[in-house]
Amino acid sequence: MQTISPMTEQIIDLAIAEDLCAGDFTTDAIFGDRDVSRGFLVAKSDLVLCGQNIFSFVVERIEARTLGVFQPVTISFFFEDGARIKAGERIAEFSGSTAILLKAERTALNFLQHLSGVATQTRALCDRLPGVRIVNTRKALAGYRELQHYAVRCGGGHSHRFNLGGGTMIKDNHIAAAGSIAAAVQKVRDYAPHTLRIEVEVTTLDEVRQALQAGADILMLDNMTPESMKQACELIGDRALVEISGNVTVERAEQIRDIPVYCVSCGSLTHSVKAADISMRFGA
Repeated sequence: MQTISPMTEQIIDLAIAEDLCAGDFTTDAIFGDRDVSRGFLVAKSDLVLCGQNIFSFVVERIEARTLGVFQPVTISFFFEDGARIKAGERIAEFSGSTAILLKAERTALNFLQHLSGVATQTRALCDRLPGVRIVNTRKALAGYRELQHYAVRCGGGHSHRFNLGGGTMIKDNHIAAAGSIAAAVQKVRDYAPHTLRIEVEVTTLDEVRQALQAGADILMLDNMTPESMKQACELIGDRALVEISGNVTVERAEQIRDIPVYCVSCGSLTHSVKAADISMRFGA
């Protein structure tokens, strides 16, 4: 992510406002405009780095809104986003206004740790399922979707669809409301542009047959057992792309490693990921 989009700027500004809306009495009481410090960021666990430009942008944003800054902050990262970092390695070094660094610390780290956590989890799943396209879902934190999708890419994954306009996906409630898989597929085919593939979520082998009969381009095997997934793939053959979804985790990856599918979608990459452990330390 070389540039910061207007949407991401809004999220960063909101995060800064939450933390500094009443000022920082502790920092302002101890440090003045001319106090300077230096230090570094260090990985406290193995991780995949993501969000270095977001970290720097938070610092720049706080610096820009602070009067009387005589010592601008400089930050130098030693790795690119997507790099694998070992526990104990230094990620970056910084120097400049002590007050700015302290006011930015928590907010900047929140972004860096969360995005690195997403990238790390994605990389782990990609490593467990080589040759399979790992994709995220729309189960993202409100406002963070752009950042989280970027983090997934840094971890070796891909986006499923960024928003509802990014593709057609007929899910269980669409089918229930339309009356059948065939009816839902036909309505989508009549309405959607011809350039969009039609994907149908299926949970049983009978639904697999119905979706194939209706001419679906992609079948999402949702919350099916490994054995049922294998049977579904045999039924589908090369008539449609196959996606696996539903409670996919790094720990469960071994169960689906040998199932011949095009992609695996995983909501936990974004909705419940553990933040990477990164520390900001002052000193040499």
